[in-house]
Amino acid sequence: MNIVITGAGGQLGHDLIRVLGSSGEHRVSAMSRQELDVTDENAVFKAIAAIRPEVIIHAAAYTQVDLAESHMEEAYMVNSFGTRNVALAAAQTGAKLVYISTDYVFDGTKRIPYTESDRTNPISIYGNSKLHGEKFVQITCERYYIVRTSWLYGKHGTNFVTKVLSWAEQKEELKMIHDQFGSPTYTYDLARFIHQLIATEHYGIYHAANRGACSRLEFAREILRLAGKSHIKLQPVSSDQFPTPARRPEYSVFDAKAIRENGLEPLPPWQEALRMFLEEDLPGNQQGEGSGNGQN
Repeated sequence: MNIVITGAGGQLGHDLIRVLGSSGEHRVSAMSRQELDVTDENAVFKAIAAIRPEVIIHAAAYTQVDLAESHMEEAYMVNSFGTRNVALAAAQTGAKLVYISTDYVFDGTKRIPYTESDRTNPISIYGNSKLHGEKFVQITCERYYIVRTSWLYGKHGTNFVTKVLSWAEQKEELKMIHDQFGSPTYTYDLARFIHQLIATEHYGIYHAANRGACSRLEFAREILRLAGKSHIKLQPVSSDQFPTPARRPEYSVFDAKAIRENGLEPLPPWQEALRMFLEEDLPGNQQGEGSGNGQN
């Protein structure tokens, strides 16, 4: 297939290139923010018309969750109207569209995993801007996959895993939030799932994260254990002790109902994915020597 990837410079973008490019099945046109500004409608239409892809994977996004609260216009321009531009270009050329969305479209008030049909109610500018992107895709395209994911980490860029390892090099005790729950997701596993998905005609919304759930505290504990740093003490703290400009869902665990119902291969358990990342993909390929979030 002829595939375009937007946001190719981000964590997920890099792994999409790695997975799709190495398969030998596809011609991949990978575009970073510098190569394609999705907020420029004319540039988007021109680029997509020239390539005429069969699939567009729209991974470009404004992912600075806290900064979005004070840079609302930029967040909506990229995540909402930028997505509109890509969706219109996909519809015009007849391409399938994969839109990468987020668990932040939910308010986190449930205490059982969220299904794809659960009511959305974002509590941050970032989450709201991504939800508007979803709506633009749904009203514009006939053949679309909206892939919601959560707590991303990968080889490229800064993320929670590399931050924890970096902090562990500097301190003997770390404070970790114990009352936020989600599903960590390894970008390589997500890229492999997207590769599987685009070969199907099973359109709609998907919840795609590594299986299982944990708190930020539990995630940090497993990171340190697998990295051989269990001696680092972890002090549980509540999220209200660390106020941030943007509110986060307290609980955004996914129920991957659409994956099950369509007979697709689910992502591996989060613990297994984390182990693979630390063994194979950690920058420098050495456990405990990470550089310091983003979906991009």
